[in-house]
Amino acid sequence: MSTDTSIKRIRILHLITGLHAHGAERVLSNLVKGNDPNRFCHEVVSMTDVGPVGQQLILAGFKVSALRMRRGVPSPMALIQLGKFISRYRPQVLHCWMYHANLCGLLVGKLMGVPHIVWGIRSANAELTNYSRLTRWVIWLGARLSRFPDAVTLNSEAGRRVHLGWGYDTARMTLIPNGFDLGLFKPDPVARRSVRAELGIAEDTVLIGLIARFHPVKGHATFFKAAGLLSLTAPGIRFVLSGDEVTPDNSPLARMIRENQLDGKVHLLGPRPDTARVMAALDIANSASESEAFPNVVAEAMACGVPCVATDVGDSASIICGTGRVVPPHDPEALAEACSELIGMGAPGREELGRRARKRVETAFALATMVRSYETLYQNMASYLDAQTAHSLAN
Repeated sequence: MSTDTSIKRIRILHLITGLHAHGAERVLSNLVKGNDPNRFCHEVVSMTDVGPVGQQLILAGFKVSALRMRRGVPSPMALIQLGKFISRYRPQVLHCWMYHANLCGLLVGKLMGVPHIVWGIRSANAELTNYSRLTRWVIWLGARLSRFPDAVTLNSEAGRRVHLGWGYDTARMTLIPNGFDLGLFKPDPVARRSVRAELGIAEDTVLIGLIARFHPVKGHATFFKAAGLLSLTAPGIRFVLSGDEVTPDNSPLARMIRENQLDGKVHLLGPRPDTARVMAALDIANSASESEAFPNVVAEAMACGVPCVATDVGDSASIICGTGRVVPPHDPEALAEACSELIGMGAPGREELGRRARKRVETAFALATMVRSYETLYQNMASYLDAQTAHSLAN
């Protein structure tokens, strides 16, 4: 959006490592599109490429640029280009998303005189060995520089605890949980029927889903072991999975299905643009992750009126809050037992849990609540800047 018509609006430049359809990117998109356009003006810069989320933002009328950095390869030229973006746009707030963007944004933002810098932390993975050597160094350096941004936003209490342990400055931390579009993620009988028809699944067949990209931390091996155990006692149930690389030609996934005797019972959909429709078709949603901060898929499924069984990582337990079941990670037997309990409730019991789950998201995690929290943060920074300017002029 042009800055010519936004002089009185608060200008915010977002710097993010990439714009593929993962959790942080979707939150950024929802925030930018949900902000009051009469008060805020946004531009977005991706450190890598524009990606599908960036394309959606462009179609919505926002300016999105890309530095074209290669992942894991520092680029001085890209940082110079970022400085040029800042010089042109003159943001009052530079909002950085995730570790590498936090570090680059702080260094370039300070050099360019950006009045306010916000860091965004979206992780609660306490095992540093799960990160590359470069990312571990960026996290270490981030802890030592964390007193310099004006705010460090986190989306989970679990993430706050982890980063306190790593030495991040507690005085800068602000907890803003993710928010969800309750008009998009909702109980949808029409979507339920159409997705099941697409997959050849009967209305009364219990359908259990796992929506997650293929990555060891997402616990696909645990899920399939649990699915194999469930199939022994409830042979009629079916399983559907969606996410990046979750496709029939994925050899490790095909092996897991075969080893757990699940041939013909599993649908691998790959990445889907209609995640809300797929979720609305489920009877039970699973999250088998070994590490999470704020697992979006759990709250999204709950908003669709689907009860969840999730591993006790990140903020999963506090999100579910009695509307589903929480089990230990790495425990397929416990995951299978919890799913079996929900199956045994029958459709009426699951529907009641689903209504409570939906109410939980409406109360605590509505998109409007998240957007207002960020608007307040931005507004407070701009007001502080205005007060400083007024004081300077008075003297």
